[in-house]
Amino acid sequence: MELFRHGAQKKQRGQPLAVRMRPRELSHFVGQRHLLGEGKLLERALARGRLPSLLLWGPPGTGKTTLAKLLARQAKARFVTLSAVGSGVKDLREVIAKAAEERDVYGRRTLLFIDEIHRFNKAQQDALLPHVEDGTVVLMGATTENPSFEVNAALLSRIRVLRLESLTVEDLHQVVDRALAEDAALKASAVEVDAEHRLVIAKAAGGDARRALTTLEVAVSLCAEGETLSQSHV
Repeated sequence: MELFRHGAQKKQRGQPLAVRMRPRELSHFVGQRHLLGEGKLLERALARGRLPSLLLWGPPGTGKTTLAKLLARQAKARFVTLSAVGSGVKDLREVIAKAAEERDVYGRRTLLFIDEIHRFNKAQQDALLPHVEDGTVVLMGATTENPSFEVNAALLSRIRVLRLESLTVEDLHQVVDRALAEDAALKASAVEVDAEHRLVIAKAAGGDARRALTTLEVAVSLCAEGETLSQSHV
């Protein structure tokens, strides 16, 4: 068991900081309080043990993929992901067949996450319709584009569109602080990032958590061990 745990930790250290710091609990998710606050749609749905099909629309780095994964975990559903860029109808049919088996044999729900769903053509979107409608999968699509123009009306009528907002500077400051406090690689670097430079990183990220964490990781890696982060590194 210790061997497997060590292997998992080593693999995680090789991943980008933005992946390593992806929240594993909804309570650690930063931002989007209009969706996750007490009495909001998602809180009510999870409290009832139900999860509606959703389309998450918002700028990059606002937590679309992370939120989908957390909702699947909270609802105890299988999480399956497809990219609309590289997947076709054949891939969809395979996922749907497995989801139907999981539902019928094991009573387990499948959350199908489709990144960049606006890139699916009409035939691909139409192929989803009956399986979303009959509950074979809970569909969760992510898009940076206005779904009114990019997703067909038949599919939109079967899912709920949620708008994600760019993260605030305060949100991003929290993300940076958490990374510095919790990430083993950043702590091992012994690079000091003072409050001023944490704020600079948060402001420069433009509402994008991934950008903030990438900037932080690159800046720390450019510093020699024991250095204090300076403006030139950000």
